[in-house]
Amino acid sequence: MFSPSITLLILLFLLPSSHQFVPHPFLPRPPLSLSLSSEPPTSEASEATSDLTSKQDAEMTRQEEALKRVAELKSQEVFIKRSTGVFKCQNCNYEYKESEGDQMMIGGVNPPGTSFSSLASNYRCPTCRASKDSFQEVVEEIAGFEVNQGYGFGTNSMTGGQKNALIFGGLAAFFVLFLAGYGMS
Repeated sequence: MFSPSITLLILLFLLPSSHQFVPHPFLPRPPLSLSLSSEPPTSEASEATSDLTSKQDAEMTRQEEALKRVAELKSQEVFIKRSTGVFKCQNCNYEYKESEGDQMMIGGVNPPGTSFSSLASNYRCPTCRASKDSFQEVVEEIAGFEVNQGYGFGTNSMTGGQKNALIFGGLAAFFVLFLAGYGMS
C-alpha cells in the first residue's frame, strides 16, 4: 500500500523516542565588573564618565530642540476649509446649490444665486420636508501650511482632486501630443 520509505517515516514518527527532551533553563551571565578591586575609581574613570555624561546631555538637548521644532511645524499645518456653496440634506442627500437655487424643484421659490443663509428660517427640504437645520455645508479641505498658501502658481491652494486632475490631465495631453507626432509622418 505504501512505499517502504514512507512506511519507515511513519514508524519513526509513531514509535516513542528513547531520548527524553529536557529543556535547560536560561542562565543569565553575571554582570561584568570593570574593575576587580574595591578601590575607588581613578580620575581617568571619572573623567571618562563625566565626558560620557556631557555627550549624553548634549544629545538630549539636541533631541529636545528637534521635538520643539516638530511641534512648531505641526502647529502651523492647518487644513483650510473652503465653502463650495452646496448644502446637503442629511436625511435624503438632496443638495441645495446656491448657484442654482431651487426653482427647478416643484414648489421652489428661491432663484439662482440665493445664499443658504438668506433662506427663510422655515425653509424645508423639497424632497423630504426636513427643516433647514438638517442641512450641512459641503466644504473642501486644502492641506498644507497656511503661510505657504500664496506661493507657487496657485497650486498650493488647490484641493487634492484638483491637483490630481492637473497632473493626470497634463500626462494625458502629453500622451496625445506624443501620438500626434507619429501621425505627422
